[in-house]
Amino acid sequence: MFAAERRQLILEMVRANGAVSLRELARVVQTSEVTVRRDVRALEAEGLLDRRHGGAVLPGGFTRESGFPQKSHLATAEKTAIADLAASFVEEGEAIVVGAGTTTQELARRLARVPGLTVVTNSLLVAQALAHANRVEVVMTGGTLRGSNYALVGSGAEQSLHGLRVSRAFLSGSGLTAERGLSTSNMLSASVDRALVQAAAEVVVLADHTKLGTDTMFQTVPTDVITRLVTDEPPAHDDRAATELHSLADQGVQIAVAGAIPEADAVPATRQPRPLPGPRRGQHQMPGGGGPGAAFRGATVLGGDQTGTGAGERARVADLRRR
Repeated sequence: MFAAERRQLILEMVRANGAVSLRELARVVQTSEVTVRRDVRALEAEGLLDRRHGGAVLPGGFTRESGFPQKSHLATAEKTAIADLAASFVEEGEAIVVGAGTTTQELARRLARVPGLTVVTNSLLVAQALAHANRVEVVMTGGTLRGSNYALVGSGAEQSLHGLRVSRAFLSGSGLTAERGLSTSNMLSASVDRALVQAAAEVVVLADHTKLGTDTMFQTVPTDVITRLVTDEPPAHDDRAATELHSLADQGVQIAVAGAIPEADAVPATRQPRPLPGPRRGQHQMPGGGGPGAAFRGATVLGGDQTGTGAGERARVADLRRR
């Protein structure tokens, strides 16, 4: 494929989806990420798109929201790994809330195996994934159906969450920055997500590396409210994503990376590991990691643990690495 043909295809993908990762672009045009990155730079110079951490978006600063059909085909491997790791934090008999999104849908498929679980959600896709789980109770919010992401929104959804209290909220979004936290492109979705957060003692954000550093219109979860971020390992060249992770950790967010490289191989000779902060005052240590022993390894963040289910989480991460 000639450069002009590649760039035209890249431009069409970004226009159709709103945001596309470099990995996905490279897969579709059947070339390396290095070549795709060069093409994206050329298209950005012409004002046809904007570069973001590990991907490309429509020009204009704030990305528009893609519909479910487009989102479901983006960063599928990353979402699967994130969902696998996030599911390891959920315990039997727990009560949680799960927001709308393609990554949370992947999480729900894995939660179907957790006995005694109660899941409150405004997502039809999350509810569908758990519909045949005999030992999981699903509680749907009220509200008005938003067809683009199969979620219930509006005052009905928000009012149904009043007085609710659960252990954790699992949320996704359109962008995540250390400065503003989690954000989304739709006002109604943002409002319901804020109500979900109010119902939970701890907040877990699921976001692949392409969303790091992306800022969208409506803030849903401020950084100081986020307990833990579950993400995938950024590409080695993506220094901006690593910087964003450092900034999030500096503000007290516990970081867990799916598919992280082994610790023995992770520390460059010229760089020393940097410990992650522990839980902020008033928060409880989440089972499965993120304690003071966690460390940055270049662009990789590893969640440490000295309690409870730490061995299970380490086994889970090791399994992801082998895959």
